[in-house]
Amino acid sequence: MTNTYDTLKKEQPTFYFIGVTTKQSSIMKVFPLWMKDIGREDVVIEGWDCKIHDEPENYRKAVAQIKYDPLSLGALVTTHKIDLLTACRDMFDYLDPYAEITNEISSISKRDGRLEGHAKDPITSGLSLDAIISENYFGETGAEVLSFGAGGSAIATLLHLANKPNKGDRPDVFTFVNRSQGRLDHAREMIAQLDTDIQVNYVQNADPAVNDELMAKLPPKSIVINATGMGKDTPGSPITWDGVFPQDGIAWEFNYRGELDFLHQALAQEESRNLTVEDGWLYFIHGWTQVIAQVLHFDLTPELLETLSQSASTVRGVPVG
Repeated sequence: MTNTYDTLKKEQPTFYFIGVTTKQSSIMKVFPLWMKDIGREDVVIEGWDCKIHDEPENYRKAVAQIKYDPLSLGALVTTHKIDLLTACRDMFDYLDPYAEITNEISSISKRDGRLEGHAKDPITSGLSLDAIISENYFGETGAEVLSFGAGGSAIATLLHLANKPNKGDRPDVFTFVNRSQGRLDHAREMIAQLDTDIQVNYVQNADPAVNDELMAKLPPKSIVINATGMGKDTPGSPITWDGVFPQDGIAWEFNYRGELDFLHQALAQEESRNLTVEDGWLYFIHGWTQVIAQVLHFDLTPELLETLSQSASTVRGVPVG
């Protein structure tokens, strides 16, 4: 393909972070530590901020920078995973099976002159969820999953659960709630391709009070997820402060930075409802390490993952940006 884009010639190997408010992310502090851990201190990170649902041309410029500049190594993509691939699919030489199924990418890398796109969320969400719940959790509890948000991370969680071979590791019911019908339609089309016994519900709703009602109907020990950008990219929470979490349930906030209203709502009920409350830090660790390993072509062993996790924990909570 002829390069019709003006790209910046980098002076040192550069890893891009394509997001919305990249300077505020802890990765800007963590990344140099990780590069020291893996012996690649020559690699720097650079944020590339795009508006939510940005113009296709802006996504194409970002992808062109990686594709055509030898020292632009690759990128992690947040928020724009679906929109970027929709705008740039023709620029990729390879998409992994998850990217083909979900029509999104979270990782852009290069190998043997090919530009590759991977959807890492099913792996990332799976590793994170498996660290939160025990084997046969759904079989023992009868719990359901309620996901506020039907974007890539939420779909990836459903994909992970649907692929579990043991029935007790799959919920009977998984409900998506989303403000826009388009995201729900995308989720429905993708999930229609699966052979799964999970009953998947799709609810179009933007009223937090209605979300409270949906949450109140859940059986005990159910999992409630905030997979929206609310509390990070946009203000607020998908529920109100009057919403009641399921008894003995799990509240999982996919974000780890921002106002995190949903997380604080859950923490306020942690004792009274005997909640397990998780934020997005573990998701952050798995998400970033999976993509960096893909881009820089190294083996992410359990021992190395532990080293990287320890390094990241040293700067957690340190103000950035």
